[in-house]
Parts: sequence; C-alpha cells; structure tokens
Amino acid sequence: MLGERVRVRGLVFCLSHSIDSVNLPSLSSQNHTGRLSLKRRFTIERIPGPLSSLYEKASRLVIKTYYSQVAEEILSSFHRGLLLDLGTGPGYLPIELAKRSSQVRMIGIDLSRVFVRMARANALRAGCASRLHFEVGNAADLRFKAETFDGVISTGMLHALRDPVRILRECWRVLKPGREAWIYDPARVCSQVNTSEWKASFTPFERLMERLLPLFTRLNPPRSCTREQVEEWIACTSFEDYTLEEQGTELKIRLRKKRG
Repeated sequence: MLGERVRVRGLVFCLSHSIDSVNLPSLSSQNHTGRLSLKRRFTIERIPGPLSSLYEKASRLVIKTYYSQVAEEILSSFHRGLLLDLGTGPGYLPIELAKRSSQVRMIGIDLSRVFVRMARANALRAGCASRLHFEVGNAADLRFKAETFDGVISTGMLHALRDPVRILRECWRVLKPGREAWIYDPARVCSQVNTSEWKASFTPFERLMERLLPLFTRLNPPRSCTREQVEEWIACTSFEDYTLEEQGTELKIRLRKKRG
C-alpha cells in the first residue's frame, strides 16, 4: 500500500497543474527537425497529454473528500463575483463552487489543452457550464486587465513553478483592491486517493502510462515548497498582508491586496 501511495504522490507531483512560467525554447532546445526534445517538452507542458486521464481519474475520486471541502471553505469568504482558478486541471474545484453558489462566476486556466477540454466537458455534465469558462492560459502572463477578479484560487500548483514570484505578482495585478488570493500547496489529493479503485479504472493504455510514471518523474522532478521559501517569494511581491497555515503536508496561503 505504501508503494501505491508513493506512486500516486509521484503522479500528482509529475502532473502538477501546468501553469508554470514558460519561455519559448531556444534553438538549442530543439532537435534538427525543429521539434522540442522529450525533456524540454515535458518541462514546458508540465502534464504530458497521455498522462492527463490518470490525473483526471485521481481527481474525480476525491471530489467529495477534497474539492467539495475546499469549495465550502472558499465560499465562506468569497460569496459572489468573478474568481480565477490557476492550473484548473479537469475543472473539479470550479464546478464544485458553481454547484454551491449561483453568485459566483469562474474562469479556469491551464496550460494543458487536454485538461481544458476535460474541464469544459465536465462542466457541461454538471449542468453549470453557463457560469464557468475554461481556457488555455499561462499564469505567468495572464491576458486579463488589472483589477479584474474578486478572488484568485489555486490548488497544488506552487511547488511546480519555476518562477513563483512572477505568478504571485500576476495574482496581485489582476486582483481588485481589498480582495484575496488563496493558494493550497501541495494539494492533499495524493493522500486521499483510493489507489485500488483508481487502478481498477485504468484502460490498458493507462496501465502502461502508470508504469512509465517513474520516467516522467525523473524528467520533471518534484520540488519542495517550504514556509520559508513562500515567505521569501511573497517578500518579492506587492502583497503585504498574508497568512500561512500548515495542514499536514499542505500549506494554505492567503494573500490580500490592500486598498488604495
């Protein structure tokens, strides 16, 4: 069982939501055909398309035990308005928020086109697509105007970023004065997945992909995200008012943009 838990944890780290600061590759990162090298491609995409369904199935198994609880917590402070979800993945957190409140509208972005398609389909099935919008986007270079959102949220993303300060600065820029960004990292998803149920749902192709997870983890190794590191990152932004709360292996970060 411990081995299976580690494998799921490796999946979550390897497939961490793909909203990293992505620079266009130089010619040295391409082979003679102009295609990206295998390692460079996975570093940019964060979540290789063939592995997306594994993450989606793991996320689906913890809707009730994780995403619904996080949604309730978020709605205790965010009662209405427009929220932005960074690294939305298959969209389960925005969907849980929309199911609970008709006053909340959501935009979810992810660097993975596969996940954006999944999120749109999941929202349609849940009957809340009219209040949710999912699109491909880079959290390090958001297309939105300054002071657009009433809140910014993200789960399980921060440890995967190559330039977390840049993303936090973008959070500050798009937030309205007096509003907050809530970041959960790393998400508790990996500790709550029933690995037997997860693996029983695999297709033959997914079973093959699961066996290749150690390779993907070596190509894109997990990074730590400590309280001290986060405080250093925040110090490089315009956020002055913040709280950090540790819940087991998860770090809950609340950043408030001051008025005026």
